[in-house]
Amino acid sequence: MSIERPGPARWLYYQLGGRLPERYRDWVLHDATCRTWVLRVLVRGLIPIVPLGAVLFVALGVFGGAWPIAAGALLLGLLVVARIVLTNSVDSVDSRLVRYGFPPGHASAVRRQRDADAAERYKAVWRQQPPE
Repeated sequence: MSIERPGPARWLYYQLGGRLPERYRDWVLHDATCRTWVLRVLVRGLIPIVPLGAVLFVALGVFGGAWPIAAGALLLGLLVVARIVLTNSVDSVDSRLVRYGFPPGHASAVRRQRDADAAERYKAVWRQQPPE
């Protein structure tokens, strides 16, 4: 079974908080539970900030003349946004899935089960008792 992915315009709309049509429901679940879900949440949080940061960097650097201060301010702003986004990442992803009809906490449960399965596979391969 292949998962239907949204095109670039719908993906950007989704990243900015929009709701995708029902046919992308499986992709949204994948987006919330895949191995790189934290990175995806971070990108989702930084997308709206990057254009604003670029404009402020140009304005402060070119018109203010102190580009090192502008670069430092931009970096500090990005770090603050990243911290806020990552702090709220679990709740954000779980509530996003609720909008698609999944039960509350579903993404967290799927990730916990995936991690438990991986731990079992690891134990089965690498933690065998030595023969006596």
